[in-house]
Amino acid sequence: MNDATPKTAEQDEGEIVRCDACPVICRIRKGRSGACDRYGNVDGELVRLDPLVVTQQVAAEKGAVVPFLKEHWDGSLVAGAPTFLTGIGSGTTYPDYKPAPFIVSTQHRGVDTVTVVTEGIFSYCGVKLKIDTDRYLGPEQAAVRHEGEAVGHVTTAEYGSQMLSLGGVHHLTGGSKKEGNATCAALLALCNKQAVELTVDGGSALIVQAGKPPIVDGKQEQRMRVGCGSATIGIFAKQWHEHADEVIVVDDHITGVFTEHQAGKYLDVRAAGIRVRGRRSTPGRYFQVANPGSGWGGTDVTDPLSIIDRIDPKTAWPGLRLLMVSTTGEDHAYFVLDENLVPVAQPLPPGLNPVVGRIEENCEPAMTSVLFMAGAGGSLRAGVTENPVRLTRSVRELVTRVTCGGAPVYVWPGGGITLMVDVTRMPENSFGYVPTPALVAPIEFTLPLPDYEALGGHSGEVKPLEAVLEAVARRQSWPQPSDNPWPLDPQDRLT
Repeated sequence: MNDATPKTAEQDEGEIVRCDACPVICRIRKGRSGACDRYGNVDGELVRLDPLVVTQQVAAEKGAVVPFLKEHWDGSLVAGAPTFLTGIGSGTTYPDYKPAPFIVSTQHRGVDTVTVVTEGIFSYCGVKLKIDTDRYLGPEQAAVRHEGEAVGHVTTAEYGSQMLSLGGVHHLTGGSKKEGNATCAALLALCNKQAVELTVDGGSALIVQAGKPPIVDGKQEQRMRVGCGSATIGIFAKQWHEHADEVIVVDDHITGVFTEHQAGKYLDVRAAGIRVRGRRSTPGRYFQVANPGSGWGGTDVTDPLSIIDRIDPKTAWPGLRLLMVSTTGEDHAYFVLDENLVPVAQPLPPGLNPVVGRIEENCEPAMTSVLFMAGAGGSLRAGVTENPVRLTRSVRELVTRVTCGGAPVYVWPGGGITLMVDVTRMPENSFGYVPTPALVAPIEFTLPLPDYEALGGHSGEVKPLEAVLEAVARRQSWPQPSDNPWPLDPQDRLT
């Protein structure tokens, strides 16, 4: 039993044990598990059912960590490899009167080091989704639903990406029980890198999964745009200068018009007299040429000529070559003005093919990023020290490194320890849940032993890592990703 759970009269000779690892306080019969499936009654003892996970630096070349060849690896510990004990499978400190489940000591680079290992129960938590697409997902602030329940909302778009904010205490606990359960289920699946179906009120249907291309309204996104329409004009101006008289890059944000744009001016191109719809911001840059949608450049445009407001007969000329293209190069069309200055579709000339291809080449693969965000500034800190505010200060001063499943985190400025972590950098199935509802996530605090003693840590609970590993029968080893810093390495201190 990982937690120092006291036995009570209700533990009827082991037939029923009471689990106090979360506020639900399950009564678990022998051979059964609790509501969260994390704890079970094994022969009358409360047992954390998942294995305790360690990460290991299992291979190195010329001083650098390299990926571990694990095709036939059984997950057992690799003798002699540097080992870090994660919070995955460790248990919790709830109701926070006791030290963390594991407080281990080891020596790293000649420094005596302590890592406090636990699982946090996070009611104040959620995920931020970065979805690489220009397609319209829905209006800002629109509700995002899972299984019909509101689990978050659309937030402000970023460069080339649409952003969703899911979870948070108001969805987890502030609504109906069904809403809370749906929110918890969506967060748990996303954090464990599973695919989740979402819908946006007044917008799209999505399938999102960490590290995978998003699927929007049944279509898998391929590319993240190279830039806005104005940026695309600037990037490729020289390359299409000799092959087109006018280029219009259709974009929901800024539609670019080559001959009006500063890049065109510097190249001394001739004015074309083609005016697009929308609000002219600055020369060659237009806002609101169309409505948002799933068409060209994140607009609702399916016919590019629909955004042309007029063609000035005093400036344009018959034979004018016009290229219209989206910011991914996915959509493009080529026209030549006839004697009446009407655009007539023509095959893309060989000289423009490479330029359109270059736009596509410069687009990065579309991806869904899932960042778990939670606050560890509350009672969880009591499992680390009897004086929790000192832990917060130690984290701020970069004396204490915070990791989740051995993965690096970003700690927000301001009060508490509010962190974000990229779930793709964490071991598989790092997250669990409790039916309150809330998510359970691993968290580790690592610092030099003297600093741990100075902040009022539970020094009497410190045990050597080797002794802990020897005592824990159910454990699993994961290779530390080569792009993750080793959690025991010191951080650069702020100056």
